[in-house]
Amino acid sequence: MMSRTVLLPNADHPITIEPTRGRVVVQIDGRVVADSHDSRTLREASYPPVQYLPIADVDQSVLRRSETTSYCPYKGDASYYNIETSDGTTLGDVIWTYETPYPAVADIAGRVAFYADRVEITVPAYVGAPELPS
Repeated sequence: MMSRTVLLPNADHPITIEPTRGRVVVQIDGRVVADSHDSRTLREASYPPVQYLPIADVDQSVLRRSETTSYCPYKGDASYYNIETSDGTTLGDVIWTYETPYPAVADIAGRVAFYADRVEITVPAYVGAPELPS
């Protein structure tokens, strides 16, 4: 097997992971496929933030493991899932997961992320924030 470069997050390529405040809901064509109060927000360099939800919070009946894999030198080997919609359509590689991520990003183990341009992800405003006067 070919050796792979492993990179650690640093000042030039920061990665932070923190609990998401509130509930994250993922929908496809109006159907809820994931609903979590235990999501993590991963922020990496200049990329948009990504929600990583426990795989247990995804509707298992729609998940179909894909043959697709990829590699990130900061996070490790990723595998993918397809989603089967209610009309039987398969949406390929909508979800990715790092099942055994590198130690620097261990908080995303057992979690999955959805491509934000392929599903509707609702991340609520900070729960408990003071009400703004109207």
